Amino acid sequence: MAGDLKGWWRQERAEFALQERESTTASFFIPSPVEGKDTKDREAVKLIAEEKRARAKACTDEGMKEGLKAAFVACLATAIPTLTAVRMVPWVKANVNYTGQALIISGATIATYFVVAEQTILECSRKQNATNLEKSRAGLS
Repeated sequence: MAGDLKGWWRQERAEFALQERESTTASFFIPSPVEGKDTKDREAVKLIAEEKRARAKACTDEGMKEGLKAAFVACLATAIPTLTAVRMVPWVKANVNYTGQALIISGATIATYFVVAEQTILECSRKQNATNLEKSRAGLS
């Protein structure tokens, strides 16, 4: 039994090695579903990929714009109280230098940008997925 299994395994390895040598498209990448199909399928898959890429770019652009708007508001909302406190509150005046002021303001601004941008991108993606699902359901009916 063990000898049969050993012989089978050697044969499988030899066949696999032969297939690897005969392969015309040697690649280190995982083959995509498009490879090995006819041109109609390739064109359809490419078209779908382009549509997805365009939707992703639109969502990313929208997220960036909304993130910048929110970051601007957050910058003002943190800069005014921080700079006011540094001028008027004795403890803050003594303990928060220019670097500290910049870190307070930039930290809040950056955090706001990323949170709002991420939420906007996810919301846009959900809307588009819901729209595509409705379209596909309408097409099936």
